[in-house]
Amino acid sequence: MTRSDLVEELATRFSQLTHRDAEQAVKTILDALGDALVRGHRIEIRGFGSFSINHRPPRMGRNPRSGESVAIPSKRVPHFKPGKALREAVDKRTEELESPPTP
Repeated sequence: MTRSDLVEELATRFSQLTHRDAEQAVKTILDALGDALVRGHRIEIRGFGSFSINHRPPRMGRNPRSGESVAIPSKRVPHFKPGKALREAVDKRTEELESPPTP
């Protein structure tokens, strides 16, 4: 699902929202999530999952083309951990789609 798919879904489910309002709502939510992660906050959405920041320490890597050692600096990367309800829903739906119908 892309951002535009999410906007379309929101506009379809809530007929009182115009396409522009749905687009603004999605943009506002995603901007707020991104800003919170930049500030180092953890985001938890019950039933969906949580977003946090993981720290990757500096390390030595290799350039695959030349084989030369390269210093890779430390970085902070976003991490998503799905909630129990989401994991179970995905597992159940996946099983339903994969299992052949019983005669």
